[in-house]
Amino acid sequence: MELFDFLEFDFLDLIDITLVAFLLYYVYRLIRGTVAINIFIGIIIVYLIWELTKALNMDVLSSILGKFISVGVFALIVVFQQEIRKFLLMIGSTKFFTNNKLFQNLSFLQEELKTTTNVDATLNACHKLAASKTGVLLVFRRKNNLDFVKTTGDEMNINITQPILESIFYKNSPLHDGAAIVEGNNITATRVILPVSNEKNIPSRFGLRHRAAIGITEKTDAIALVVSEETGELSYIKNGEFILFQNTEELSKMLREDLN
Repeated sequence: MELFDFLEFDFLDLIDITLVAFLLYYVYRLIRGTVAINIFIGIIIVYLIWELTKALNMDVLSSILGKFISVGVFALIVVFQQEIRKFLLMIGSTKFFTNNKLFQNLSFLQEELKTTTNVDATLNACHKLAASKTGVLLVFRRKNNLDFVKTTGDEMNINITQPILESIFYKNSPLHDGAAIVEGNNITATRVILPVSNEKNIPSRFGLRHRAAIGITEKTDAIALVVSEETGELSYIKNGEFILFQNTEELSKMLREDLN
């Protein structure tokens, strides 16, 4: 093999490089702002050095790095366990699967929720609770199953109304601790314990409710509404990020679109 043979590429190589670039971009999106980004950069550097040593026919160093990378794959599965889970969830809930007619006919891939959530009652309750600085954490299921967190709380099956939501999160209510899970127009679990995000760049003014909301939206395609017990501020969280809105009308529109 000539020294610079690897520089020769055709149209398929261009597609290959483009797909790898997209893959690296999405991996970066998953781990940005976390400690894992430093590990990811280190792996990329080691891989590039390995490819360079192969191209320069540095057999000994290439062999050592090759064995390190082959064994390191198993270590990566452990180190990036949460990121890999999030990546697979992102792939499974992508619009390709939800919009494609072929996959829509395969009902076992995604379970559709037919009942529309009562958004008006939900937001009215949140605003009333926010006025009294009563903490709220609502998680709305979309495509991904939430049974793995529902089992940590109390199961229930009750339609969403403003009085019901206010009674659940009332400060002296035995159900107000933890999150409430909403599926369709039903509250299916209360006092649910959610996985807390380990993101380092979350402002310190946000407490465990916000970290739990970020955590569940990082790991699934669920969305969350949070009312701060300290400030009464209402937050909308999706894909592990705070989604800004100007007023109630804009929030209502976003919530309806995301739930449909």
